[in-house]
Amino acid sequence: MSTRLGHSLRTRLALFASIAMLLLNVVVSAFVLYGIRGEAARARAHEAAGKGVRVLLLIKQDRLPRELPPDGLDGIQVVDPSGRPVAWTPNLAGEPRVTSEVPRRSQANDSSGMCDLPALPGRCEIVVALVAYQPEGEWVIYSLTPAVPWYVSPYVILFQLAVTALLVALTWFGVSRVVARTLAPVSSITRKLAEISEGGGGMRVPVPDNEDEIRELAETGNRTLERLESALEQQRLAMERQRQFAGDASHDLRSPITAMRAQIEDALLHPEDTDWRETGAEVLTSLDRLQAIVTDLLTLTKLDAGAPHRRAPLDLGELVAAETAARPRTKLVAATLETGVIVAGDRLQLARLLTNLLDNAERHAERQIIITVRRQGEEAVLEVVDDGTGIEPEHREVVFQRFTRLDASRSRDAGGTGLGLPIAREIATAHLGTLTIEDSGTGARFVLRLPIHEDGHILGHD
Repeated sequence: MSTRLGHSLRTRLALFASIAMLLLNVVVSAFVLYGIRGEAARARAHEAAGKGVRVLLLIKQDRLPRELPPDGLDGIQVVDPSGRPVAWTPNLAGEPRVTSEVPRRSQANDSSGMCDLPALPGRCEIVVALVAYQPEGEWVIYSLTPAVPWYVSPYVILFQLAVTALLVALTWFGVSRVVARTLAPVSSITRKLAEISEGGGGMRVPVPDNEDEIRELAETGNRTLERLESALEQQRLAMERQRQFAGDASHDLRSPITAMRAQIEDALLHPEDTDWRETGAEVLTSLDRLQAIVTDLLTLTKLDAGAPHRRAPLDLGELVAAETAARPRTKLVAATLETGVIVAGDRLQLARLLTNLLDNAERHAERQIIITVRRQGEEAVLEVVDDGTGIEPEHREVVFQRFTRLDASRSRDAGGTGLGLPIAREIATAHLGTLTIEDSGTGARFVLRLPIHEDGHILGHD
């Protein structure tokens, strides 16, 4: 994590929280200061009023002297019923009446904050007025005490500044600590992702123990990495299969070309002894094999690329009957075909699948090939069974690999390209079906399963 200001999430959050705490303290301190100032002003006014009461008692006792002691106040002035000052502290001697604004009408005592009084210019005072009711009229006692400043006292300001600084520091430390602990798993995840990017370590990030959003992020990231790892592994396997396929294809393509070249070169070396008709037939046989391999390669390329094809409802039994009747076989073909077994598919591709299965069975059957079409639940089932030597269970998936030949009976001399069964399986997969080899009493038993098409829907795949 970057520690530069503005780039570190930890620093930004701590800074924002500290600023918020500072603003909150300023607002709270202002309200507190306002309250303290009001209480202090009331306390001073109460104290001034108490000292004015003493003067009021002197008036009641008719013992009021002309000069009064300050008694810790900024001044005391007594005004008789005619409005003339008759007693005062030394600093107010000879001064006119302090104010006529207080007391307000019908108030026996009153107080008010005033500034720039004639007797005390440039100062602000709390003026407390007490009314002494005498037979000759109302006497007014003015007690003046200094007004409370906005900051009340330097100690109050220092205390508030100290509290604000402490709270801001604690906020910075606390938020920074909490964010650091919260983001620690993120740092671990970041380091692990950096290692993964550099090709080191397994493709998983650490998952924190806390049940929070970061744990969900780590788990989601691991699921994504798992899918990525699986995709990379599939890509690696696909590339490996592609390299192997390219090697096998080049080998199988080179074989008939080499054979034709040898036949032509041998004929050219001894043209007078060459039977050109026989040589032409041999070259044509090699060309037929070369054409079959190229055709199968093009078919596989289209299937691998997912080339679009037409799908239409068709009767699987009728398709098998038509294809078996169209081409005579060297082995006896016995068919048991159930009608009304409807599937959705490309007729040409399904015919190619059936032809590949029959060609394979014809090469390896002794005398007979059995074809069965039936409906089984929501599936259409096509079986092609030969009475040959069969395929061992451990080899039943191997034969669907491209250019695979298990033994001499399945060699190039038998007429196969090694691509017929892989093409058949690819066609089955493209039609949402499966093609497998299952147990049989004799020979190999190939079983194709396709979903039934009924009322415009493919059963089991809607």
